[in-house]
Amino acid sequence: MAIDLHAQWFRDLPELRYASTPKRLRADLDGRTVLDTRDAMLVWEPRRVVPFYAVPVPDLDLELTEHDPVPVPEGFGPVLAPHHLEWHDVPGRSLHLDGHGEVGFRPDDPALGGRVLLHWEPFAWIEEDEPVVAHPHDPYKRIDVLRSDRHVRVAIGGVAVAETSRPTALFETPLPVRWYLPREDVRLDLLTPSQTRTQCAYKGTASYLSAEGAPDVAWFYPDPLHDAAPVRDLVCFWGPAEVSVDGVLADTSMPGEG
Repeated sequence: MAIDLHAQWFRDLPELRYASTPKRLRADLDGRTVLDTRDAMLVWEPRRVVPFYAVPVPDLDLELTEHDPVPVPEGFGPVLAPHHLEWHDVPGRSLHLDGHGEVGFRPDDPALGGRVLLHWEPFAWIEEDEPVVAHPHDPYKRIDVLRSDRHVRVAIGGVAVAETSRPTALFETPLPVRWYLPREDVRLDLLTPSQTRTQCAYKGTASYLSAEGAPDVAWFYPDPLHDAAPVRDLVCFWGPAEVSVDGVLADTSMPGEG
């Protein structure tokens, strides 16, 4: 029987998932290398959409103390947003570092060989000799950036703020398609710069724009990473914005929001 891979991705979300990686991995803390390993795994905790590194204890130069883990509170949906990393859906031990609280978690599952699953912060991470931002690279995820001639219209609160027939479509597994619009086709006079910044491991650091009654309703990448270079300075809308593509409302949601 044929398998719908997109549906399977969501079916597997409740499970603890892992994959080996051949990459040399290092982490620094306050200018000191506290991890250097060639034996890491990528681990997706249940209901998490991005992986984190799980590393052998002998390769970790930190004094960690064990604590009881914090379970996921009731009432949350199937996807956990990329915060509250101290919430855990599987048995294990929470690992704390003096002055930083929980920085790691050791699942009991024997498949991980006792490895410690580390938070992204407060560490600075390097894969081979390349810095990595936001979270580890997922070997089963990528982005495609394609020019398009579809008609895209954006409205906020019933007011048209953008319209173009020359968008750029960014396909990022398994997120909804994001439509990036030329600044010339956006009513920038209706938008104001925001102080918000977010990071993506594949696209880089995003800056945000707000509209009246719709904070941080759009973002752009002024200095994207190489895979996202074609969307440099283009504007993408989400959240309360209504984005129509060829007359059909597009999905502007983000996994884990709410």
